[in-house]
Amino acid sequence: MHSRKQAGVPMVSLLALLLLCWGPSLVADAGAADAGSANATAQVRTSAKPEIEKERQKAEKQAKQSINQDALAAVQLTQQALHAIVANKKDDAMKAIEQAEGKTSILLARNPADALIPVEVEVKVIDTAPHDIKDIEKLAGAATLAVEANDFPAARVILYSLMSEIHERTYNLPLATYPAALKDAARLLDQGKTQEAQTVLSTALDTMVATDRVTPIPLILARAAVDAAQAERDKDKNAAQTLLETAKKELDRSKDLGYAAKDPVYASLNNDISNLEKQLRGKEDTNAVFASLHEKLSSFLHRESQQQRR
Repeated sequence: MHSRKQAGVPMVSLLALLLLCWGPSLVADAGAADAGSANATAQVRTSAKPEIEKERQKAEKQAKQSINQDALAAVQLTQQALHAIVANKKDDAMKAIEQAEGKTSILLARNPADALIPVEVEVKVIDTAPHDIKDIEKLAGAATLAVEANDFPAARVILYSLMSEIHERTYNLPLATYPAALKDAARLLDQGKTQEAQTVLSTALDTMVATDRVTPIPLILARAAVDAAQAERDKDKNAAQTLLETAKKELDRSKDLGYAAKDPVYASLNNDISNLEKQLRGKEDTNAVFASLHEKLSSFLHRESQQQRR
């Protein structure tokens, strides 16, 4: 092993800086906020948990429906071939490879040669981001410093603490390379080069292409806050106003956490909420306004959750 010289601040120093300078504020952000606002935020976060789980289940269901059974079978047959090679069962390995080739032939007939075919998915909630905008900005600055110092391990740790999302990862069989790998493995196995065939198959399995989709939790919380404000408007207008402020804060968190940060819809939604706050002070019927705001948030949330990142 060899050590790599790093410019700037080393990882340990960066992480220590985070803990010493910002750790206390990350823990105490709610206590520093206005009590009413903090209570409203806590209320929304608690009430939105079922909605977050519902969105997670929805994402998981949709992702699983995208799994291609022929592609999955090809991967499983490849794994069987590997086990057979390790067990010195050449004939069984060749049979499994040939069957896998048959599955990929079907896939090639139905899809472009450069297509990515889903074979496995995992969907989980990752909610590690601070609640306070200032703490998010500090962590973002620290991540920038780490990248500038080429301290990518530290940057990854910091960036992980800036996630508040339902994270869907799909592993895809790459048609551009996988069928060719199967043919190479069969050729090598036929030539008695079992170790080389094993390496080719292992490499093929290790080079599945991962694609990600994320559903920002702050947008779910913003929508939940708007819905809670609608429920409170006739009973307690002050509480409704506070909940709308919470919705604004969650929109700001979503933007600062980088979820479509440059999208103009944020400004539009903030203006809509500000106008709604003014209307709540009067005696206007706000049913249609609340419904429109809910729909806009849902549309934005759906659009973001469909963005595929590779």
